[in-house]
Amino acid sequence: MTALTLSTAAAPGLRADAIVIGVAKGAQGPVLAPGAEAVNEAYDGKLAGLLETLGASGAEGELTKLPSPAGFRAPLVVAVGLGAEPGTGDAEDAEDGYDAEALRRGAGVAARALAGARKAAFALPVDGPGPVEAIGEGVLLGAYSFDTYKGGAEDPKARNGKAPLAEATLLGGKPRDAAHKGALARAVAICEELNRARDLVNTPPNDLTPADFAGIAQTAAKEHGLKVQVLDEKALAKGGYGGILGVGGGSEAPPRLVKLSYTHPDADKHLAFVGKGITYDSGGISLKPAGHNETMKCDMAGAAAVFAAVVAAARLGLAVNVTGWLALAENMPSGSAVRPGDVLRMYSGKTVEVLNTDAEGRLVLADALWAASQENPDAIVDVATLTGAMMLALGSRTFGVMANDEAFRSAVYEAAEEVGEPAWPMPLPEHLRKGMDSPVADIANMGERWGGGLVAGLFLREFVGEDIAWAHLDIAGPAFNEGGPFGYTPKGGTGTAVRTLVRLAELTAAGDLG
Repeated sequence: MTALTLSTAAAPGLRADAIVIGVAKGAQGPVLAPGAEAVNEAYDGKLAGLLETLGASGAEGELTKLPSPAGFRAPLVVAVGLGAEPGTGDAEDAEDGYDAEALRRGAGVAARALAGARKAAFALPVDGPGPVEAIGEGVLLGAYSFDTYKGGAEDPKARNGKAPLAEATLLGGKPRDAAHKGALARAVAICEELNRARDLVNTPPNDLTPADFAGIAQTAAKEHGLKVQVLDEKALAKGGYGGILGVGGGSEAPPRLVKLSYTHPDADKHLAFVGKGITYDSGGISLKPAGHNETMKCDMAGAAAVFAAVVAAARLGLAVNVTGWLALAENMPSGSAVRPGDVLRMYSGKTVEVLNTDAEGRLVLADALWAASQENPDAIVDVATLTGAMMLALGSRTFGVMANDEAFRSAVYEAAEEVGEPAWPMPLPEHLRKGMDSPVADIANMGERWGGGLVAGLFLREFVGEDIAWAHLDIAGPAFNEGGPFGYTPKGGTGTAVRTLVRLAELTAAGDLG
């Protein structure tokens, strides 16, 4: 991953491959953002006009490259658009300067464009630890590249033609300031784990079976002082985990339930995170049609997010106990696969009539939610690529938030917005519950067609213990980016929900959640 450093050095004398500056969209044209003063002075104060001549407007995601002026050691200036200038009609919170998400996205765009460079200096607006963290996150997430299977060479440059940006110096960041150093360390810890989640989502399913994923969790637990428990197929059968066993029964790669626990001696609150981990989803007997299964390696993105968030909480030393539950299975058709019409007895003791084997995520989550509930945590948050219906409702960049408590739903939504992960609160209409009534079981795994994402949330609610605050994040849209990269988001696995979960843990540790 890109190495980050802080520096108060002046841009002209800094030895680097490029100097990155920010440009905003002003009322009368592009406006240079704070941090670009030394560069502008070297252009005799005419840099904004030059950029406009080159077609730059300051729009978010825009990138303009131009040769450095005389006297600079770096040969290249990269101007990245930050969107509306603070104080204009299009910008919010003008009194607070540039929005953290604008800085994060701008840094991500520049870092990705500088693939192949050894070092870049980022002269973006820095007036405290907040911008240091945002720019650092943008660089680390934007420079991400998944090249494991390209070329077969050890050298990433040989695999991909261009290695990710090797080093980034954040100008204006104070290397001896504790707050600045702490902000950078937080960015590194979170982004390293988020990028690990991306790696897992991008890994092909022949190399990431439930057992493989469990092994990775065990290795990370040992590295970061976490407790880990892995239930294999025999332990799952003995414990009565009918949902996980039913979904995984059709595959030669048997299921696993992983419990990953982080505890802090000063903690008085306990959060449980539950992740859907379908390492490949064919749909089972209710087979997905061609065109709908090619990216189904990403159906474990919820478990990847939970895994990353627990490790990040440990690395940050948060004063809160966090338990992650990874419900891992591969959903395949075979003679031993669960069939439409089968009835499963879940870990909770409830029975479920399986009407569609492609509604499998809710079955593995149900067992894990009930297991998490037995520890009576203060709150449970599950994360899942659960329904195509949520994508139809919210698109490919926004995840839905449902909950059994409106205040908790609002808290989760606000945490997501705070860290720059687009989310939207969704209801759980009681009238949709009747559609899951079954003549042969306690509940069916399908209900009304319309509002399918909400139906899935209502199903999950049935397996949450009484008096436990619970939220459900349906990340089906933003978990895997099938389009081109944007901001700090790459093509492929995105690591969505990791930062939201970490923020929830931070707020809980500080006593500011609920």
